[in-house]
Amino acid sequence: MINRLLALALALPVALASFGAMAQDTSAPATAAAPVRLAADPDVTKDLENILLLDLSNGRRVAIRLMPDWAPAHVERIKTLTRQGFYDGVIFHRVIDGFMAQTGDPTGTGRGGSELPNLAPEFNQFPHVRGTVSMARSQAEDSANSQFFIVFYPRFSLDRTYTNFGRVIAGMDAVDAIARGEPPENPTTILQASIAADGKPQKMPLASPAPIASSITADDLSGAGLAAAAGQ
Repeated sequence: MINRLLALALALPVALASFGAMAQDTSAPATAAAPVRLAADPDVTKDLENILLLDLSNGRRVAIRLMPDWAPAHVERIKTLTRQGFYDGVIFHRVIDGFMAQTGDPTGTGRGGSELPNLAPEFNQFPHVRGTVSMARSQAEDSANSQFFIVFYPRFSLDRTYTNFGRVIAGMDAVDAIARGEPPENPTTILQASIAADGKPQKMPLASPAPIASSITADDLSGAGLAAAAGQ
């Protein structure tokens, strides 16, 4: 009897240690998910893969911080189309003073889009404040494709209804200067859209050609022509 009790006493610490190891293994915490960023980083030198650059026909460059934390599929769509050159030469076709400037339709009518499939909504809790960049869509929530808009002033009625995927971090004054209208008479154009990580230089508008001087004829070089020009 004493020998049996002694054996149990010797085995008990080993059993407890094994149980503790098992408990530790089964209760190991899962890897914590990365926290969602609550604000767009305004530093244009950081995370260049998630900065969209718009070179406008008004001669200015706009920098937009893309937020994959908020809307990963929408950010990926914007980056894909940008690298395809889809937005180059596209106008801002719907610009409402005090509200927003909309672009992304190659037809310029507001009814066009890309050949890629439409996106499911990624509505989030981040508000539509000044400089917000959000995806345009038709009445159907899953109809977003390529068109997006930039908000001039806060419009909280758009929250959780349109997918907010970015924020202007430089060049908001250039956005303010986008020509108004639906469509504008002289629309502002995206000369080039690029991702900052690709290092494309800014594309500038072509300079207006100098006026062509009136042609000089043989009579202008003759004495008669010179006399007429002098009023003689």
